[in-house]
Amino acid sequence: MQINYLPDDPAIRTGMYQARLILFTFAIALAPLGAVRAQDANPADAGVVRFDPYADFRYRLELVEQDGLPEDAIASTLRIRTGFRLGEWQGLSVQVEGDAIVRLGPEDYNDTTNGKAVFPVVADPSSIQLNQAFLRWRPHEAIELAAGRRAINLDNQRWIGSVDWRQNDQTLDLAQVTLRPANGLSIDYFNTWRVNRIFGPDSPQGVFRDTDINAARIAHSNNSVGTISAFGFWLDIPALPAGSSRTLGVRIVGEQPVAGGMKMLYAAEFARQSEYGANPARFDLDYLLIEPGVALGGWTVKAGFERLQGDGAVALQTPLATLHAFNGWADKFLVTPPAGLRDLYGEVGYRFGPGSALKGLHLRAIVHDFRATASDAVYGQEWNLLAAYPIRPNLVILGKFAHYEAKDYASDTTKGWLSLQLSF
Repeated sequence: MQINYLPDDPAIRTGMYQARLILFTFAIALAPLGAVRAQDANPADAGVVRFDPYADFRYRLELVEQDGLPEDAIASTLRIRTGFRLGEWQGLSVQVEGDAIVRLGPEDYNDTTNGKAVFPVVADPSSIQLNQAFLRWRPHEAIELAAGRRAINLDNQRWIGSVDWRQNDQTLDLAQVTLRPANGLSIDYFNTWRVNRIFGPDSPQGVFRDTDINAARIAHSNNSVGTISAFGFWLDIPALPAGSSRTLGVRIVGEQPVAGGMKMLYAAEFARQSEYGANPARFDLDYLLIEPGVALGGWTVKAGFERLQGDGAVALQTPLATLHAFNGWADKFLVTPPAGLRDLYGEVGYRFGPGSALKGLHLRAIVHDFRATASDAVYGQEWNLLAAYPIRPNLVILGKFAHYEAKDYASDTTKGWLSLQLSF
């Protein structure tokens, strides 16, 4: 289903775009009324299916300075998202969601579709499109089936994620099965034939069509150990042969109480990746993550070692991940260099508690050291800073900063963000 096609004629394109935006805004204006009716309804009434509309607005100002490019990027964008959920009837439920990304102000950035290569990339092109639309069926409390377009986040999103940081989500057209045969045990499998990427449908890299992607995951959670999961991903992506691969791995994540109210935090993961499907290369490469930490009061301190192996010709890749969350917010390693990547990092965070006038304020600072795995190359270092504050439970302001200092890879890059998000 391609709802975002527009004719070639510029006047018709403009008119249709404006009409869609008006209809979209009208739907959002009706959402609060629908919400009131949903609250007034009693779901226990026989024959009543609960209707839950929702809306979300996120404004973002993004600034980028990148050595080697003559201009600095300034991107002012607004994401308008609205949708609804229909509660269960005979085990069936539905969710439908659309969004619009609107540019506010000058187009002084490369959105990957406007051809403005003199500016750094800010991958938030204007668009109006269907974000999610899927049907879910639960014939039994231990069985759940779903089909349609859906945002999927597995574990920490290192392998498959919805990339919520960007204004447009990454979603999958899929068929999915989830089993929960015992307390704490879950089994997931899905097949995906289309990946709707963050760049939008007007970008040459915006959609991966005719994919054959299979994902399987089994996980068990308990208080004594945490969550242990085993997974397998088989990615056949004709539009991206170098991203086609088979990955098998295991992961453990959890926390344990220590004396004095302190908690020990831990995460570890190992995976093995090899060629698959459309990939013409031949390789067997390892992924390794070790991340210990401690938490006390509002403080969190972590150290991390992440290694994506490369052999000088090809490297381990994670093309469906929420990549912005890993290896620095400057996004210099969205594609793993052929010589691989070793990321040694440390993080300190603090969240103000209930007794503080700044209750809910979250501060983070992260430092990264990047090197190759197949050579002695020192790629560079990066600093990341974040402050997020909930003005109200449904209104959050966020400031974020990243500075990458290049040595043997890429170029010096500084990015800054200011965003305001309202949800209801």
